[in-house]
Order: sequence, then structure tokens, then C-alpha cells
Amino acid sequence: MNYVTPIGFRDVISDEALVREDLTYRVQQCFARHGYSPIETPTLEVLDVMEAGGHVPASPFKLFDSRGDLLAMRPDVTMQIARMCATRITSFDPAVKLRYTQRVFREKTAEAAARELTQMGVECLGESGVEADANIITLFSEALAETRISEYRIALGSARVLRDLVSCCQMDAGWENAVYRAFHTSNFVALDNLAKTAEGNQAAFSALAQLPMLRGQKEALGEIRALLAPLGCSEGVDELEALYDLLVERGLGEVILIDFTVMSSFDYYTGIVFEAYEPGLGSPIGGGGRYDNLVAAYGGAKVPAAGFSFYLEQVMEAFALEKAAAPHPLRIAVPKGSLNEDAIAALDAAGLNVDGLADAGRTLMLRNGDVEYIIVRPTDAPVFVALGAADCGICGEDSLVEARTDVVELVDLEFGGCRFVVAESAGTSEAVEKRYRELGSIRIATKYPHIARSHFDKQGKQVEIVKLHGNIELAPITGMAERIVDITATGTTLRENNLVIVEDVLSSTARFFANGTSLRTDARIVELADAMRAGAAAGKWEATVIAGGVQSPEPATE
Repeated sequence: MNYVTPIGFRDVISDEALVREDLTYRVQQCFARHGYSPIETPTLEVLDVMEAGGHVPASPFKLFDSRGDLLAMRPDVTMQIARMCATRITSFDPAVKLRYTQRVFREKTAEAAARELTQMGVECLGESGVEADANIITLFSEALAETRISEYRIALGSARVLRDLVSCCQMDAGWENAVYRAFHTSNFVALDNLAKTAEGNQAAFSALAQLPMLRGQKEALGEIRALLAPLGCSEGVDELEALYDLLVERGLGEVILIDFTVMSSFDYYTGIVFEAYEPGLGSPIGGGGRYDNLVAAYGGAKVPAAGFSFYLEQVMEAFALEKAAAPHPLRIAVPKGSLNEDAIAALDAAGLNVDGLADAGRTLMLRNGDVEYIIVRPTDAPVFVALGAADCGICGEDSLVEARTDVVELVDLEFGGCRFVVAESAGTSEAVEKRYRELGSIRIATKYPHIARSHFDKQGKQVEIVKLHGNIELAPITGMAERIVDITATGTTLRENNLVIVEDVLSSTARFFANGTSLRTDARIVELADAMRAGAAAGKWEATVIAGGVQSPEPATE
């Protein structure tokens, strides 16, 4: 037997524990100096209670108690505090100011992700307005400074501005939810497609597509105002600008960045939203915002509220990175195989030096000036970028879907087209459907289990996914599976094996994408994304339709 901790959990030995203890003490003293009192919440909550407050982050650990209640180990503390304030506190005059240091638990999909983190934060209930928001962000900055990191940046957006703009579009609830989902998942290619294909107020749609592309200091606010003022929905921008000016007065002008790509995965925010980033750290340190409707969601009064939290483990890693900091090149993940030629052409058209990249041979890394290319399998590119080993990269949309990593999709490069389909042996459709009706499930063979699972989940169909690594066509021929999910261009290989297409799953083209932290701390990525977008729009590289746009160099299915 191996006596090891569960995946995503670890022991903390004394040397590190002493550092954690010191950091915790200094941060909590900082909170206390601003009038925040300590609070503790239970490790377990009824899952329905957690979900009542809005979208629950990640996937919490779940278990049943002896009564049959489905419980969740807390993935976050804010909703617990809102629940407690709604049921236990009757007055918020003066404001209720609470602080905490507690462990949170999240089931992550990334293999290297920690599943237990130490969350430190504050919640202020009963105060509203620009001054209150400035106080929260100022305290956030002071707390981060107490951890002794200094290179962090705070990206600042506004849920109110976004909601007002979406309302101006005058579309149905389904379209609006798709827009919010695009922001929550940082899929700005999907957002652009939603804006392009919608019929109605084209000025509003155009403003919506441009909003996440505008970032910077004071000048970004002017650009956002120019977009929204003609639509009559710029009041939120006035509020955001007043907040920005106040933060500058408090000496935070070099720290704050206006950025509307920071919409959190929580859906309860009503006003400001912000996140902190450390250059070189692949994920945010922490963040927060205003959530004026959350207490009411638990049956309490409507109480203005705002807060933030960050992770002790993240700030410790950020401090270690700062100590070892050195100028670094912009690192780009370049795909091998069938996407390689077009990817190099796109990088060249964007103005980068690509000398030697086309004939790199067995070279895995190539540096040209201040740009470093890492040459990877397309399916691995999202992982390298998500974990900070590369700042940005190119791969097919299907690789992003299959990897399920936390990256920012920026540009549809419009090459490397591929089509995913469901196929079965000819003449078996009736028998397959009969089997599904009788057994409630069928077996699907595929090299792409996450793509396949997502497709059938959307349909509400129960299927058994079998992962194979090649010769997918053999699965229905031998009777091992009723259907397959695979890529095809012409369908030739399917026809040669007496297989027919019964459904379309996904159409994919190449994407330029980035690590969220790198995007918000390195202006070179924004410039590259703009150049890529302009190049795709102008057709500066020849679009090719291929069958295996994101796969390994193995021959693709035709």
C-alpha cells in the first residue's frame, strides 16, 4: 500500500507552515485594522443552499448524510456568509464587516490543480456607492501588499455595464444566457459569432463584440464610453470612471487595469468585478466584486454588499516567482502536424520572426529575439497555455473543447477546418434506436471522449463512451459499439467501411488563445491578438480545409 495523500491534497510541513502562519496573521491584522470582525462557517452546506445563491464554482465535493440530504464541502465562503446574514442578522446599520481564513474544496478537471485551498477574504454588507467600492479594492491591494508580493495587477470591470449593454441588444433570454456564458468561459470567439449572427440593433451587437477587446488605463474608459453613449447605456461607465479616478487618487493608478474579460464564473455580481494577477502565475491570485442581490436570494432583505478573497497558496507561489523573476520572452505554443504550416503563416503575417520554425526538425523550442516558440502536439497546446508554460498558442477549437482547460479564446483564425460527426454501420439505424429504447443507452467509440460526452449530454442521451486511439471504424464493424464520433472531411473512409453519418457534432477551426494572466499582464499578447484578428479578416493566409486540424501527425479520417 502506498501511504500518500489524495490527488490535489498535500501535507504542510513546519517550515512552510510557519510562513503560512505569519502571512495569515499579517493579512488578518490588516483586515482587523479596517474594522472587520472574524467569522467562521461550516465546512459542509446543503447543496441546494449553495446553489440558491447562484452559480457554484468548479464542482464541489458532494456526499449524503444519514437523513439523505445532499451536502457539499464549501467551494467558496461568500455564499455561506450571505446565507448567514440573511438568517441571523437583522440590521446592517452600521455596515456588517466580516473577515475569514478558511479551507475551501473544489473538484478540478485539470490534473495538476489543487483541490484544497486556503481562502482569505472580507465581506462588507450595508455600504454602497463609489466610495465603498474604492474601499474594498484599496483593502484588497493592501492585503496583497502584506503578503510581500509587489508585481501584481488588478483587472477591473463592471457587471452592470455588461448587463446594460446586453439589455440594449433586446434579444431573448436564450441569446442573453449564451452571451453571459461566453464571458464566463472567456470564449470571445463565441461572443463574436453571437454578435455577428444576431438580427436587430447592429450598433449594440458591435459594441458587445468590441467590449472585451478594450483594455488599459483611462483611455480604455473613453473608448468604452464612445461605444456605449450612442446606445444610451453609459451610466455604468460613469460609475466605473468615478471609481477609477478615486483609485488613482489613492495611488493605485499603476496597479489598476480596465478589462472586461474578467467576468467571474459566479453569476451573482451586480456591479464592479475585479481580479488580481501576478506575471508568470498561470491563474488569478484572487478577486471579488459587488453582489447587492445575494442576501435577498436567501430570503433576507436586499442589502448592498461587496467583498473579495484570495488564496494563500497562490500568493506564496507569486512571491516565489517574484524572487526568481527575470526578463522572459513571449512564449507561444505552435502546433505540430496539419495545422503547422498555416499557424506559421499566421504568425508571420502578424509580424513575428518565424525564421527556422518551418524546418525545426527535432527542435522542441526555438527562440527568435523576444519570442520563444514551443512546438507541441495540438492536443497538448491548451494544457501548456493553461498551466503557464506558454503565454499563448494556436490549436483547433476541438482541442480546446477536449482539453477543458481554463484559457481565453481570442481569435478564430479561419483555417484548419474539420467536422466531427456521429456515424454508424449502414442499415443499422433502426436497430440502434431500438436498442436505445430498450436499454436506455448505447455505446459510442471515439478518440475524443469529452467532445462526444458534451454532445450527447446536450441531447439528454445516456451513452457509454469507449476511448480508442485509432481505427475507430472497426468499433461498429465488429459490434463493439453501435456508433462512433470521429472527424471527417469528405466521408470517403466512412463510406469505404460501409459507415454512414447520422449527426453532426462540431465544426472546428483553428483558434488563437492565451493564458488569462498573461493576457492581462503582457501587452504583447493583446497586440498579437489584434494582428491575428486583422489578418484573419483580411485573408492574409490561405484557409485550408483539413480533416485532422487538431490531431497528431497521424493521417486523418477522410
